[in-house]
Amino acid sequence: MRFLLSITALLISSQLLFSQKSAAPTLILYNGKIWTGKDAQFVDAIAITGNTITHIGSNTDIKKLAQKSTQLIDLNGQLATAGINDAHTHFLSGSMGLTGVDLYQAKTLEEALSAIEKFVKEHPNKKWITGMGWQYNLFKGGMPNREALIALDKISPDRPIVLDAYDGHSIWVNSKAMELAGISSTTQFDGFGSIIKDPEGKPTGAFTEAAGSLVEKIVPPPTTEEKLEALRIGMKYAARLGITSIQNASGSVAEFQLYETLLKQGELTLRSSTAFSAGKNTKEEDIQQFIQVKNRTKSHPLLKAVSIKFMLDGVIESHTSPMLEPYSDALPDGTHANSDFALPLEKYQQLLNRFDKEGFQVYTHAIGDRTVREALNANEKAQQKNGTKARRHRIEHIEQCNPQDVPRFAKLGVMASMQPIHADPGNIEVWAKAVGEKRIPHAFMWKSMLKNKAHLVFSSDWPACTTPDPIRGLHIAVNRQTPEGHPPGGWVPEQRITIQDALKAYTQGGAYSSFEEKIKGKLQPGYLADIIVFNQDLFSIPAMDIAKTKVVLTVFDGKLIFNEN
Repeated sequence: MRFLLSITALLISSQLLFSQKSAAPTLILYNGKIWTGKDAQFVDAIAITGNTITHIGSNTDIKKLAQKSTQLIDLNGQLATAGINDAHTHFLSGSMGLTGVDLYQAKTLEEALSAIEKFVKEHPNKKWITGMGWQYNLFKGGMPNREALIALDKISPDRPIVLDAYDGHSIWVNSKAMELAGISSTTQFDGFGSIIKDPEGKPTGAFTEAAGSLVEKIVPPPTTEEKLEALRIGMKYAARLGITSIQNASGSVAEFQLYETLLKQGELTLRSSTAFSAGKNTKEEDIQQFIQVKNRTKSHPLLKAVSIKFMLDGVIESHTSPMLEPYSDALPDGTHANSDFALPLEKYQQLLNRFDKEGFQVYTHAIGDRTVREALNANEKAQQKNGTKARRHRIEHIEQCNPQDVPRFAKLGVMASMQPIHADPGNIEVWAKAVGEKRIPHAFMWKSMLKNKAHLVFSSDWPACTTPDPIRGLHIAVNRQTPEGHPPGGWVPEQRITIQDALKAYTQGGAYSSFEEKIKGKLQPGYLADIIVFNQDLFSIPAMDIAKTKVVLTVFDGKLIFNEN
């Protein structure tokens, strides 16, 4: 014990010596409950110099470091943690959505139609009405139908309307949009997805997966300046939510260059890591361009692109995710029984091998239990072929996973990248019907992943979610209930996790995923100063009060970028 005390004294003396020689702190947060990220370790105060945390400790010790130039902020006993890392987002799409019709809060078809009508009236000069956020349970049968099409046409008979579902895997359009796209009863689509038609063979205005491109390809693209302005709006929104890092789960080199523009102009207020989209049409010239960007950005603390994203399936709600057994709500004629893969397995394996060999981290979108298994199989084969295991490849979503496959994540070093918001019990009616009672216990298996030592990383999938707010995600991860308490006892309650584990998945999980666990995700000396403050102590309040919490202050790269007061 005496030896340990001597070591502790030596460490304290070393830290005090460091403080005497180092530059004066530029910012001190004190009088708080600051979670360092080390299990249950809390401190009162934290000192920041430039963009780096230099000291943590008691109010007395840290405030002694202050100079005249130091900004001091009294946290009034509030909880502070590392900034949220939204490790799977489509940030440009979400930001663009903030400029269109917002249907995320619509709980009924009537509410959705009212929001659309209001937007149309308020924007009389918009030639195309676009928006996102509608949910499948707004419609009988789970998809926009003929009645919904008639309602859209009544709101806007002369201007085209194109609305993305909340998950980004389906669109809902009016007749004018289909007319401009040349869509009729005779139009066929042979790719991944479908044109939804009524019993008479007439299009209902609903399109799933890639079939949506038949309409989306004629929607006028936004200008570069419109995209940049949307990103500025999105970054302000993220700051209010406490999001200081993102990992874009899709993108192009051109999209990445938008962030580079903001970085050069000193406007970037979150750390961004991009995964370039790849698939069956990816060419060698694309791969070489991805390699070039990776090599020049891999060590940048604000902006990098070292990952690749594959779409291996769709979503359960539209029956486009392959399952080990048929969907439970398949029709008697076999319709909706199962699905093909979005990317042929042979091509997926070929590309995965190539990108793994080139040193890329790979994200694979896999929702159905069969897709998850095939993604794990492919990762295992790539490791065997290339002799690699340190790429930190990820499987995205994993809404269904056969229990036999759960231990394979840790064994293969593949990260489980999941979104608590997708398990909101208030929005899973269509999902649950398709999955069926037998497979419900295998839904969103966060606890099982942790028990089996998988690296769990949380995110929102914005805008393919009802809200990007991490508070809602934390609430669902801990409670598996709606904020109103539905269902009593929780939905698949055995998969609930603690608030500490949930916060780690939103902070340290994302840092590990982007190979930055030694510089962010914790509040320790030497780490980057990305810090958020909550108005409630998430560690001590009743679990059902988590949803009532909000972020009141956000520090990014050592600078205050949001303060509610």
